[in-house]
Amino acid sequence: MPPDSRLHTSSERRWLEPAVAWYFVAVWGSGFVATKIGLAHAAPFTFLSLRFAFGLACLVPIALIVKPRWPRSARELRHVIIAGLLMHAVHLGGSHYTQYLGMSAGITAVLLSIQPLLTAMIAARWMGEKLTRRQWTGIVIGLLGVALVVWHKVDVREARIGSLIAVAISLFGVTAGTLYQRTFCPLVDLRAATVVQFACTLAVMAPLAWIFETAPVIWSWSLAGSIVFLVIGASILGVNSLHWLMRRGQAARVASVFYLTPVFAVVPELLIFGIVPSLLSLAGIAVTTLGVALVVLRGRGARTPPPARA
Repeated sequence: MPPDSRLHTSSERRWLEPAVAWYFVAVWGSGFVATKIGLAHAAPFTFLSLRFAFGLACLVPIALIVKPRWPRSARELRHVIIAGLLMHAVHLGGSHYTQYLGMSAGITAVLLSIQPLLTAMIAARWMGEKLTRRQWTGIVIGLLGVALVVWHKVDVREARIGSLIAVAISLFGVTAGTLYQRTFCPLVDLRAATVVQFACTLAVMAPLAWIFETAPVIWSWSLAGSIVFLVIGASILGVNSLHWLMRRGQAARVASVFYLTPVFAVVPELLIFGIVPSLLSLAGIAVTTLGVALVVLRGRGARTPPPARA
């Protein structure tokens, strides 16, 4: 590769990767508010069925035009399906039902923000990634910052056994899903993988909605808007941005941006619901930013292992 080409690629990565990371954080954090709006109009499994049906309606025509590379073997297809069910069906099903059962978006965000800590521990133990003391310190500081951001929303009376089980399932899904796709699907075409994963998730969610949910759907522009935002902004562009980032950096460093998602929920809540952030929340934003900075800066001992073959 010519020297000027290498410089161009390096310069592009310096602005592109941070831009994609910030987009992911912003849309993922705003997704808490969009989900809150959607669940006011439809039960969780029904809402997710509508969400992924609309997603397929958007993706199938695009796939027919661009002709992405589909999984070439049954093994590769199996890995794509498992990763998708973990990330979409398990993670979103658990987090949506957590809020549906009465737990606030704030305490849900706090519990799900444990995900980077779990990712760091798993990556350090089984994926050959070495984290510095500064990065571990940043993970702890980031978690404390998230707790400060949403502390004014926390009510321990919301922590019933059903909602705690649901959020634990969601936490398992998002942690396992991101690591599974990074490990076993490193070379898949993300466009084809998303179509497959949406179809499989819809095949799981629709029967669950039919069997367990009887509440009618309240059709409205608010419901439509939340579905469009969550499908295009979060499920298609957001999740693919996450996987694109995971392919280019340490799992723990990339997952650390999850700490900022509650921060980006503050502004939409203020604009839509009139919820003014407290001084404690503003202090938490500053602490969270510090924690993320400590984690994402490369340490001398940090290294990224080669991905496993699918």
